[in-house]
Amino acid sequence: MFRPGIPRSGIDTGRGQPRPVEDARAPTAAERVRTLVESSVSAVLDIPGVRSADPAPSGHGSPEARAVTDDGDVVLLVPASSQAAQVAEHASGDELVAVMEITDVAPVAVPRRIRGRARVAGWLTAARPGERAALARLLSERHPAGPPAAEMAWVLLRLEVGEAHIEDLWGSDAVEPDDFAAAAPDPLAPHEAELLQHLASSHDDQMRTLCSLLGDSGPACAAEGARAVPLALDRYGMRVRFCDLEGQPPSACFDARFEFPEPVDEVAGLRRAMRLLFEAAAQ
Repeated sequence: MFRPGIPRSGIDTGRGQPRPVEDARAPTAAERVRTLVESSVSAVLDIPGVRSADPAPSGHGSPEARAVTDDGDVVLLVPASSQAAQVAEHASGDELVAVMEITDVAPVAVPRRIRGRARVAGWLTAARPGERAALARLLSERHPAGPPAAEMAWVLLRLEVGEAHIEDLWGSDAVEPDDFAAAAPDPLAPHEAELLQHLASSHDDQMRTLCSLLGDSGPACAAEGARAVPLALDRYGMRVRFCDLEGQPPSACFDARFEFPEPVDEVAGLRRAMRLLFEAAAQ
């Protein structure tokens, strides 16, 4: 049985992101941070205290790829010319305090498109010569396509996690290093952007039928002109943002969570879960 959750009664008018119902099945905070860290969404690496004459913020850089080792360290692939790489190399093995900030933006057009932010702080070192091959293999497993510019020189850095924090559609949570190391990323994360874009572009009518599962909120979001935008997807369910509601301001939206009968671990299982969800909405 599908358990849709309306996170907030009435209509959200822009006073922040709606939150899910408290008893909804959800990824843990550690799993959500781990998913963002191992994803391809935008990240910025900052080394506080580094100063230079450059007009750009000192110590900043954007890792091109990220992966997590078995012991919970984050491996970062950065251009050799980046300031983060140069500072880490010149530290001669000394640990540098560093902060990686990740911004998660919905891959579909929707009001309040930023879904969350994660912050991972710890100690940064350049990868040692003896471990570079193993770390490069780990990165290639996570990112089979490799660096976007093969002709560039790249450096591998290691970030030992000291603390992490996430603020997203589920709420705000701190994550301990041991919990981060033990967590697993969501298995659907590598496919989420493509799946959400496909649902938004090719299944608009079916998405709107989900209103029938929302009880009293159904008539407002089922009205002509209303939109049902697939906002987020994980192994436990899908979050949909309903906007352009009849009789409400243009910015008025609310979110609903539709749980799958069982957690989904791969795309084939997701297709079955989505088929059952649409069939339930059509009844």
